[in-house]
Amino acid sequence: MADWIPDGIDLSRPSAARVYDYFLGGGHNFEVDRVFAERALAAHPFGRELAVINRTFVRRAVQFMLERGIRQFLDLGSGIPTVGNVHEIAGEGTRVVYVDCDDVAVAHTRLMLRDSDRATIVHADAARPDDVLGAPETRRMLDFGQPVGVLAATVFHYVSERQDPFGAAARYREAIMRGSYLAVSHLSSDGLPVRVGQMAELMKESQNNVHPRTRVEIARLFGDFEMVAPGLTGVAHWESERPTDAGRHEDVGLLLQAGIGRKP
Repeated sequence: MADWIPDGIDLSRPSAARVYDYFLGGGHNFEVDRVFAERALAAHPFGRELAVINRTFVRRAVQFMLERGIRQFLDLGSGIPTVGNVHEIAGEGTRVVYVDCDDVAVAHTRLMLRDSDRATIVHADAARPDDVLGAPETRRMLDFGQPVGVLAATVFHYVSERQDPFGAAARYREAIMRGSYLAVSHLSSDGLPVRVGQMAELMKESQNNVHPRTRVEIARLFGDFEMVAPGLTGVAHWESERPTDAGRHEDVGLLLQAGIGRKP
């Protein structure tokens, strides 16, 4: 068995992290994930473009924060490493803590970071912020007496109301000092409710249900943080390079709302 495949991995149901990896052209997914992904693409051909655009948003967010002096990052729901990981974008002199609960994502990230002294991963559910913030890896790598960039790309829409996504987001906001930043992308129920509803229904067959929210609800995740231009908007507005095929799906960007806020 490959060294990135954990023992006892559940192959009976697809994983959102592995499906996302497949959409991005990665190789750390299984047959159950690929079959599910192709079913999703048959119903919603914008899936791959959406994954690429969201990845672009992460890159833009990291670059934006770097330009404003951020040198340490907490990447919630980091997923399976692919081209352009946060520590690669951030470069030398920065520190990164990745967080994920997917066994394959964690195993492969550990393999990738085995020789790194400036990046690590916490095996935890991002919806449980005290587990993340109190983890030995987090305490060792991040100095919360200095500004931190928190990345929460396509994370909170996997957090149910019962798990209290707004309480979790507030805990992360409280933990970081003034001048820190929070970047969020989240599945929106406003722009294309029929398509979003279909997507949410399909995801019930996976290990990860999704919970689309309105733009007003997504804005609550930022609390009193000051939004930077262009504000909370369709994720396509954060593109620096439009994916080749995205022009065929002009409404793709409406499916995800994305924004960056600064702690005043």
